[in-house]
Amino acid sequence: MMRVTLDTNGLFTTQAGVARYIRGLLSGLCKGCDDSIRVRQLAWEVENFTYQQPQRTLKTIYRDFVWRPWVGPRALRRQPADVFHSTVGAYVIPPESLGWVATLHDLATFRFPSRFRRWHRFSSKRQTVTAMRADKVICISRFTADEAMKILGASARKIEIVYNGCDFHPDAIATSEKTPDFPVPSEFFLFVGSIEPGKNLRLLRNVYELAAGRGINLPPLVIVGSRWVGVAGEGPPPHNWHYMGRQPDEVLVWLYRRALALAFPSVYEGFGLPVVEAMSLGCPVICGPVASLPEVGGDAPVYVELEPVQWLEILRLLASDNVRRRECVSAGLEQSLRFSWTRCAKETKAVYRLVCGGNVPHRSRLTR
Repeated sequence: MMRVTLDTNGLFTTQAGVARYIRGLLSGLCKGCDDSIRVRQLAWEVENFTYQQPQRTLKTIYRDFVWRPWVGPRALRRQPADVFHSTVGAYVIPPESLGWVATLHDLATFRFPSRFRRWHRFSSKRQTVTAMRADKVICISRFTADEAMKILGASARKIEIVYNGCDFHPDAIATSEKTPDFPVPSEFFLFVGSIEPGKNLRLLRNVYELAAGRGINLPPLVIVGSRWVGVAGEGPPPHNWHYMGRQPDEVLVWLYRRALALAFPSVYEGFGLPVVEAMSLGCPVICGPVASLPEVGGDAPVYVELEPVQWLEILRLLASDNVRRRECVSAGLEQSLRFSWTRCAKETKAVYRLVCGGNVPHRSRLTR
């Protein structure tokens, strides 16, 4: 039996796509669980999502300076295992007797350091560089793999590409929809994601301001996601924007199924989970031809250069062209079938077997 320990600290430090990845991978591994694999979790199971001080700082200090270098490794040594999987960079470094797999999601802290707080930037870079010492590095897209080789000098022979899944894939447990407990316009565009500068909500602000200046009435924008402190000073939003904060998946399903389109002007994505979520629920997607998005979206999204005039034209088109929307929906449903957590787990287990089977050199002899 192959014994695998997953670092699941990300479930307690973020509510973004990384947490969805860990939950999805766990569900896929458990769904296909048989006598050939046993999965255990390793984490300091204390949530640290809010920005309330000094609690956030104290929890961060303990997690990074006590649990990570001392408590976590000691707990890992007490768990019999064959493979340790660092699901977000290299938070805990396993002993050399253990096979080591690390997942690399993106290199945003290298490409866009100004988007992140100083400590987040420092710790993320450190963990990412350290993760390149693993026996195998799973990249969630070809784009991320290319970034790892270009920026970090990672060796192609230790990289394996395993795409993320989607919580709303047909082979997942169906998520029932729930009517929001807030008013929703009869027609609307949808934005989903952490509201931080890299998601480029500023572009949509410019689009709506441009429309107002030209006397054009765009359908309202419904915004789902946590509003970071760093973007609070952007000024008052357009009058027909609706900030809804974080919402449960049941409400998110309801919104995806009724939106005119997902407006996703992000400048950089290692994968782009909202794009796949929207496609799987029959929601057209508008996004830029940037980073991993063309790789993940295929021919289904409407790709628009990240420029206000072009976005205004496309928003107007999709608001009025039912035929174009139906074409996007059909292509999106087909493309989204590629991304399931069952498939992600199956391909991840294959990486574990490579490490366990001795088909990769011991990491102490590997160079980047």
